[in-house]
Parts: sequence; C-alpha cells; structure tokens
Amino acid sequence: MVPHEINILEMMLKAGLMVQFVLLLLLFFSIMSWSIILIKYRYIRRAFRESAQFTDFFWQSRDLSAAFAKAKQLPGSPIANIFRIGYMELRQLRQSSQQASQSGAAAGRDSMALSNGFKGMDNVKRALRRSINEETTRMTQLVPFLATTGNTTPFIGLFGTVWGIMNSFHGIGLRGSASLAVVAPGISEALVATAAGLAVAIPAVIAFNYFMQKIRIIESELQSFSADFLNIIEGDLIRVEESNE
Repeated sequence: MVPHEINILEMMLKAGLMVQFVLLLLLFFSIMSWSIILIKYRYIRRAFRESAQFTDFFWQSRDLSAAFAKAKQLPGSPIANIFRIGYMELRQLRQSSQQASQSGAAAGRDSMALSNGFKGMDNVKRALRRSINEETTRMTQLVPFLATTGNTTPFIGLFGTVWGIMNSFHGIGLRGSASLAVVAPGISEALVATAAGLAVAIPAVIAFNYFMQKIRIIESELQSFSADFLNIIEGDLIRVEESNE
C-alpha cells in the first residue's frame, strides 16, 4: 500500500486563521533572516578579502602616504578604514606641529614640534578607538535579528501548534467523536507550525554563530593593527627626537 504523501501547502491552506497568521509571521522572519544572511555574508567576505589586500600592501610598502591611497581604494576593508581615519588625524597633527614650530623661536622649534607630536598621539589613539567602535557597530548591524529569530520562532511555531491542537480537541468535543481519522488531520496541520518555526530558527542560529565568530576575528585584527600602527608612529617620533639630540 503506497503511503499518502504529505502536502504541506494544503495543510497550511486548511489550517485555522490563527495558525495561518503564525505561519505568515514565520514567513516574515524567514525572509528577513535569509536577506540578512546574504547581505552579511557578502559584507564579511568582502571585509576579509580587502583587509588581507590592504595589510599585505601596508607591510610591504611601509609608506603611509601610499597606504592611504590604497585604503581609499578598499572601502570594504575595516582595517583600511581605521588606518584612513588614523592617518588623517596624524596628518592634522603634523600640520599643527609645523605651524607651532614656525611660530616658535628658532632654537626651540624641534623640541616644540616633538612635544606637540607626543601630545597629539592621544588624539590619534582616540580617533583609532572611535573608528574601531564604528566598524564593529557596522559589522554587527542586523546580526542580532538572527539571534532574535533563532530564539523566538520556535516558540511562535509552538504557539500555533498549541492553538491548532486546542481547536482540534474543541472540534472533537462538538462532534462527539474521538476516532483517529477525526483527530489526526487537525493535529498534523497544527504541527506544521512547529516544523516551520524550527525551519526558520535553525539556519538563523547557525548564521548568527558564524557571523559573530568572523566579526570577533576582524575585531581582533583591528585591535592588533591599531597597536602596530601606533607603534610605528611612536617609533618615528622617537627616531626624530634621537636625531635632534
């Protein structure tokens, strides 16, 4: 005897209004979560690719002005973005140091410029920290919705199932019959909501964990690059100071 195939669409159409509303709500969560998954996957893949390109170029060239030009060509790289912010702050620092040295006495120009340089390092550090926070916020945008989807949709589906089963038993009470042929269709239709909730939640949870792992990796690379960039700047200031002694 050939088993009867399950027609999910037919079950959805025959379900009660509340169950259908639950299924439509789950459909909304599914569309939104898959859209976010596709958007964030492309964004993070581009961030990794362009960040690798920029870091390779930066350490090979060791030329800050050339790295700044390269960073402008890689807008999808978080590392290039924080370098661009830091370099612009450093350029303003150098301009203010030059103006201060030109307005000061000739004998004290170098010491004044260096003093302004070391004081201005705090501005560079603050700019880098602010840029890292902005990049982290940008990377994590929309990702919490996946966690919300993974946490809530199973319960939404369960609510639809419970409501459908309640209606089924209410119908049994009105008919006065409790045979399997009467109970099974209503319960199977109600269980579709739970299955739909799990189908929406599982990929959302997997994607959330994947994206958060990748974001933590990029955030760690941002912190490391920021520290290396500051060490390079401080090393240049120290060498200038030693050469002027």
